[in-house]
Amino acid sequence: MKILAIAILIAIGVGFYFRLNDDIITGDRIIGISVLASAFILMPIFLYVRWKGKRLQDYTLSDENLKKMKDRGID
Repeated sequence: MKILAIAILIAIGVGFYFRLNDDIITGDRIIGISVLASAFILMPIFLYVRWKGKRLQDYTLSDENLKKMKDRGID
């Protein structure tokens, strides 16, 4: 995941390098592909890794969790 994030950042930098050297279309394409890769590849992988092994019920406001909060004195 770290390698992919670094590769995307490098690709965005390369895209801006191309834009500065009068090849605007190629630079825009590289930047666009990098942004799409970060949104549709990197973000889902990141979310999967961070949520693996966690229960969604622990983070929702259900009646049971509200009772636990009242018992602990958290309003």
